[in-house]
Amino acid sequence: MRAMEFQEFGGPEVLRIVETAAPSPGPGQVTVEAVWAGVNFADVKARAEGYRVASLPYRPGLEVAGRVRAVGAGVVGLREGQEVAALVDGGGYAEVVLAEAARVFPLPDGMDLRTAATLPTVLPTAHALVHEVGRLRAGESVLVHGAAGGIGTAVGQLARAAGAGAVYGVASSDAKADHALKYGYDEVFRPGTFDTDVRRVTGGRGVDLVLDPVGGDTLRRGLEALAVFGRLVSFGNAGGAEPWRAGPGELYAQGRSVAGFSVLGLAQSSPDALRALTERALRTVRDGTVALPVTAEFPLSEAAEAHRLLGGRTSTGKLLLRVTD
Repeated sequence: MRAMEFQEFGGPEVLRIVETAAPSPGPGQVTVEAVWAGVNFADVKARAEGYRVASLPYRPGLEVAGRVRAVGAGVVGLREGQEVAALVDGGGYAEVVLAEAARVFPLPDGMDLRTAATLPTVLPTAHALVHEVGRLRAGESVLVHGAAGGIGTAVGQLARAAGAGAVYGVASSDAKADHALKYGYDEVFRPGTFDTDVRRVTGGRGVDLVLDPVGGDTLRRGLEALAVFGRLVSFGNAGGAEPWRAGPGELYAQGRSVAGFSVLGLAQSSPDALRALTERALRTVRDGTVALPVTAEFPLSEAAEAHRLLGGRTSTGKLLLRVTD
């Protein structure tokens, strides 16, 4: 089979197509003949700086959609030829992908494989940020960093469907802001001024919920943009800064709180919770609450171009690799 991997860290050019043997499933596992693979910023960080890479060579890719090729011992509810989406720890940039059965999800009726490939990381994350962790209530306001990305696009729609009183985003360019405004956002601010913009549009009150994948100083400023009893959910450190710690001085006086979420962490610690979350999230696509736009797709052999686009921070929506026809 063909697969895309890298043997050293560096720019997109380190990605190379290789020919290798297809994996076979062990107990509790399945193999999936991938048709589409999602491209995520975590893949770019893995290639550039070794994020979550235990050893080299390494094959990126956290989410795929395709058909079950083989089923390992003890697996129930999945069968050969079944169309599925899967969340994996890596290895998704390949024609055959090994996955834990607990993280393989049969597609709802009417869902195509291309759409399914956008979902395994983005949609459960967005759902958890709005509902399970962020606990957004009707009438509350929310501020979302990375509003034009895959997660941001889904969050805007989910927050609006949940009855948010105001949905504000943060994006780095006019083009990204225009994209986000199509997916549930009332107003989109720039990274350099979002905290003062929030105070302006809320009359000094602040927002009830901030969703932050950036970390560092952005997280600190987000805390200051919270209303009394506001919540901040951290779900990444895209800025690469040292983790910023909030303590009594930042939280106690106004009853603010900080929480965190990682879909990959949940997959490791509680597969049952991940499955329940993903099933809830998938229903929002099936019922039309959420649509995830694919804004660019590339053949597997051009994965480097996808990484250049995503790493350049100019992309919007979701990027996919077409693995097989």
